Amino acid sequence: MAASTEQKNAKLVKVLVLVVIGMFGFGYALVPLYDVLCELTGINGKGDKTAVKESTYQADINRELTIEFLTTINEQTPLRFWAEKKQLKVNPGKYYTVNFYAENKSGKTLTSQAIASFSPGLAANYVEKVECFCFRQQVFQPDETKTMPMRFVIKPDIPQELKTITLSYTFFDNTKKNAQK
Repeated sequence: MAASTEQKNAKLVKVLVLVVIGMFGFGYALVPLYDVLCELTGINGKGDKTAVKESTYQADINRELTIEFLTTINEQTPLRFWAEKKQLKVNPGKYYTVNFYAENKSGKTLTSQAIASFSPGLAANYVEKVECFCFRQQVFQPDETKTMPMRFVIKPDIPQELKTITLSYTFFDNTKKNAQK
């Protein structure tokens, strides 16, 4: 009887060790899986890393969408950040420029990066940015305020059911990260 219990315990330990190894492997694979998911869906701005040339689209003046602009900063980032407009009515196929502003409140040189997110995530496939401060890191001198334009178009083939798009930018402080390079 004791041998049978020992065999069951040994088998259970082997199963538990395999579960732990599997969980570690899954956790390790989550970062690349998350990056692929974000790249495909446009979540967290993964789909908009570079500028594109302005394309010629036929503007749909009979259709109007609302673009909402949200601005946030990571709690560790000593910036004040806001959009020129909280929302904008747009026609698909027509280009628009919206200015964003950021003020360095730290009194030190600051390097920051803005990350974009779209809601609904599907909208990321239809927002084409020609110019955006989010494409590269921004360097702020002490107490400097910057005007940062974002030029975009909503592609005319955007689904009819999408009537409101929320574009959210979050600034992150990369000063220490860049100092270590």
